[in-house]
Amino acid sequence: MALARARILAGPCRLNSAWLRGGQAPWRGVGTRVAMTECSCCPLLSVRPQRGLVDEKFRIVLRNLLPKQEVTLRSLHHSEDKDFWEAFGHYISDENGVINVVEDASVGGTYVGRKPMGLLWSMKPIPGSRSGLRLRKKDVFKPLVVTVSVYGGHVSKGFSEIKALATVVTERWYTAPGVQRVDIDEHEVKGTLFLPPGPGPFPGVLDLWGGGGGLVEYRAALLASHGYASLALEYLSPDRLDVKPSYFEKAYQVLQSHHLVAPDRMALLGLCLGACVTLTLVAHSKPQCCVSINGSHVLPVDQSIDQAFLHFNKNVDKMVTDKNNHIIGRNHILPISSDPAQKVAVGSIKCPVLLVVGEDDQSWATLESAEDMTEMMSKAGNDHLLTVLSYPGAGHLIEPPYTPHFRFSNFTFQGSNQKVVLLWGGHTEPHAHAQEDSWEKILLFLQQHLHKSQDFLHQAKL
Repeated sequence: MALARARILAGPCRLNSAWLRGGQAPWRGVGTRVAMTECSCCPLLSVRPQRGLVDEKFRIVLRNLLPKQEVTLRSLHHSEDKDFWEAFGHYISDENGVINVVEDASVGGTYVGRKPMGLLWSMKPIPGSRSGLRLRKKDVFKPLVVTVSVYGGHVSKGFSEIKALATVVTERWYTAPGVQRVDIDEHEVKGTLFLPPGPGPFPGVLDLWGGGGGLVEYRAALLASHGYASLALEYLSPDRLDVKPSYFEKAYQVLQSHHLVAPDRMALLGLCLGACVTLTLVAHSKPQCCVSINGSHVLPVDQSIDQAFLHFNKNVDKMVTDKNNHIIGRNHILPISSDPAQKVAVGSIKCPVLLVVGEDDQSWATLESAEDMTEMMSKAGNDHLLTVLSYPGAGHLIEPPYTPHFRFSNFTFQGSNQKVVLLWGGHTEPHAHAQEDSWEKILLFLQQHLHKSQDFLHQAKL
């Protein structure tokens, strides 16, 4: 049992340290910092776990309030890009002076209702911030530090001018203890391999992001924290657009041949353009399963990324802007072609496929693509391999759970360096649900198709 030690910075009363005890795993750590104003009661704020993975739920309890006292719970994060992000909920204590965020509803703020993780997924840049921001983790071996504070009354602005009644600093990690990071630069393949702790061999996942380019590591790191050897592949940069299908096949082979990877337990996972690559690759390779998040089979990457962009540019006139001058890209592949030569031959896929679809995706016509894929696979007799998770109100950027929703953000088109604001779509609460539900089902899907025994499954979990 770990004992959380509280350091009183100010205030007229004493903390009961026994109340702060919790049975957390030793690696989680403790270290609560509490600040109080001069008031008739001394709120006790608990966040458990204070240190955990980003996809792990936490439990927030506030005690020692007055009965029916109005307070505001606020989260604050200072990003690696030096921007501040916040979320807040308005609560009223029960007759015992207690608020349990798992059970009690927020009556106002950036989220409303019984939303235990609302302080994370409803985060937005604080007023006065730069426009078009997107929160993405760069250094996965440093945590997302989120400060949770409580304020008297129902507050919606001016937090920096008000003294908090109590504060707890929490850490959200993409890497569990023991996860290793290995730079990959062989056979012209570049990326980062994340390996779980232990002797292996581990199931392998080739992780592909989208048209923003660069090396994005945080999802692969999180997959490694769940027991998968995951290769975050770098395949798109401003000076490198002529990447051919052979590059992805080499990347698959590099991962498959690693001495800590089980070669007969391989999966592909892609988002956006990465999902297009994944569907193209899975039709010609032999993974045990694949996951496609908001991608399409209508843009086959069967020649090169450069050729795919040329195909995209031919239909650029179909892209429109909304009243805020945000670009809506979903029309560029509509209507879905009836010509099989213009699409990935999904009828030839021989492994289970999981499609994750945001029905309010404004970047790609993923819902229409999923419907056409279902029809194609049904005609080919392999639709039993297809599972579709379709989420009303969810947008394009379906990422690991409890991360903020971005309806739009700044974007730079590869090749032209044109800077725009893309409309990704989605609405905060249903999008947050899609991220939580789909991630749980993605992990179950990978477990079902990549694990041979329950013994290995228990070994992979941390």
